[in-house]
Amino acid sequence: MNASPPALDSADTDISVSSSSASRVDFLRAVLALGVGGFAIGTGEFVIMGLLPEVAKDIAVTIPQAGHVISAYALGVVIGAPVLAVLAAGWGRRALLIALMAVFAAGNFASAMAPGYVSLNLLRFATGLPHGTYFGVAALVAATLAPPGRRARAVGLVMLGLTGATLVGVPIAAWLGQLFGWRAAFVFVGVIALIAVVLLRRDIPDLAAPAGASPWRELGALKRKQVWFTLGIGAIGFGGMFSVFSYIKPTLIEVAGLPLGGVPFVLALFGLGMVAGNLVGSRLADKSLMRTIGGLLVYAALVLAVFTFAAHNVYTAAFNVFLIGTTVAIGPALQIRLMDVAGDAQTLAAALNHSAFNMANALGAWLGGVAIAAGLGWTSTGWVGALLALAGMGVFWWAVTSARASERPGATQRAPSAS
Repeated sequence: MNASPPALDSADTDISVSSSSASRVDFLRAVLALGVGGFAIGTGEFVIMGLLPEVAKDIAVTIPQAGHVISAYALGVVIGAPVLAVLAAGWGRRALLIALMAVFAAGNFASAMAPGYVSLNLLRFATGLPHGTYFGVAALVAATLAPPGRRARAVGLVMLGLTGATLVGVPIAAWLGQLFGWRAAFVFVGVIALIAVVLLRRDIPDLAAPAGASPWRELGALKRKQVWFTLGIGAIGFGGMFSVFSYIKPTLIEVAGLPLGGVPFVLALFGLGMVAGNLVGSRLADKSLMRTIGGLLVYAALVLAVFTFAAHNVYTAAFNVFLIGTTVAIGPALQIRLMDVAGDAQTLAAALNHSAFNMANALGAWLGGVAIAAGLGWTSTGWVGALLALAGMGVFWWAVTSARASERPGATQRAPSAS
């Protein structure tokens, strides 16, 4: 099977708007609208990690048990991304984005009213369902409007809403949660999501679904081996960050001796690291996609391993948390890789990238909780994270080896370039 050229450059692209027809102002307004939606989702996804002790106390469970709320949301993303991307294959892109964001808003308002542990888990699962499809479609819109050679940077601009949430949205929501209770944080997220709905309706063109779009065509992505390899890299290798960050608040307080009032400032450092990593990683990916992916996995393993030692001092811990935030630099690179290997099944492949990331969320949070519950200490999450990053490197090596093997003369299937 011959490799398809990147679908964003073909006549069958999911978004029937050429970059030459979109003015810079229209592009920036569209990216801003998409980014506000990402800001809402990022705030909703990450704020719970800074409020686990409050949640655990309010619903009468342990902190590791409260961590399952994080996993429930992530599981919703993992399941919702492929299901909704396939079922909505024939939807217009603006209508789909608006519907997804409206569901996300409703889920956060409902989460704020959850009476107990079981209901909160179920509601966080439901709230996570639109996450992956939203980002998949948003990335396709941005990448299609981007000038040649700048696709990763365009995706990075959309992801800037997600990463920027950890710099601004999460600290504000965490402060509101500490001041008025953790439920207020979810109300805050719901309000931002409603603002995003308004901006999406105003600034995103009324784009029809691509010609020939169907659930069966989208499912074709699942037949491509390199799609699965790329998803595996994200699902495993990116889990290391979540193994540490899911328990960052109690670790900083119990191990580093950070006062409770200092937690929002450290969370802001993490967000600043995410913004920096997103900007740098997207530029590197436009220059050398596969080298960027491999190099960032090694970098993540080193930074996460160092956390085990750095966590014993407030200042070294804070700096290391910033560095851990920069490991999200791999996100735009994996998104573009999926677009390149997905052929004409763009929506599903793009959405599955966020399924993989949230599978990493669930895996990292769960393994980190297992290590803590086993008595290995709060800092054991650093070793767990480093091992996950190295495991992701193993999947990356397997993907490159497989792609090169299929490029040899006589190979029956040619994979997209691994260079």
